[in-house]
Amino acid sequence: MAEPDYPDSRNVLEPGCARCPSLVEARERISWGTGSLEADVMVVGEAPGAGNPDAERWRGGNWTGMAYTARHSGRIVRSTFEDLGYGPDDLYVTNAVKCFPADGNGGNREPTAAELRTCSDHPAAEIERVDPAVVVTTGKHATRVVLEHEGVEFDGFLDSVLKPVDCASLGVVVLPVLHPAYQHVWLARLGYEPDEYVAAIGDALEWLV
Repeated sequence: MAEPDYPDSRNVLEPGCARCPSLVEARERISWGTGSLEADVMVVGEAPGAGNPDAERWRGGNWTGMAYTARHSGRIVRSTFEDLGYGPDDLYVTNAVKCFPADGNGGNREPTAAELRTCSDHPAAEIERVDPAVVVTTGKHATRVVLEHEGVEFDGFLDSVLKPVDCASLGVVVLPVLHPAYQHVWLARLGYEPDEYVAAIGDALEWLV
């Protein structure tokens, strides 16, 4: 699957943002949200991938400035939604943290709690701007950022997977799903085969959108 040519609708609420010094030092590009501003479905990931600037495709969000454009996680997320009938013009895709969190060895680390808090108003502003029906949060960090902004208490992530949460102040329903990097680890524990899991996401979206 080729790296998609998503419509460029970057959120430029704070171009050149320098709130987190360690992220500013490591990043090549800020990965603002991209996709349709009329989308019914918004996908929120964790943070831009380190990627490879020399790759022909799937270079990663730190180089493309687009969420979920790394070879592993990006392909899984985007192909999953494409299989469900949501192409580039049907989604808005963004991250909870907009800049690449470097681990010091060329890869990603998890964003810190402070980085997640500092960046949390950006995805909230994107939700307000796009006004989707459903926000699909991929992984615990993206889910925590959106739900805590709403004031919803968040405990165990796995217990929340595929359980819609109505977020009245944001005007959306949040649908937590597994982060693609850990999908293969947790699917069996949740009782899903891969095809069943994708179908369950599709069923939930069909009901919520």
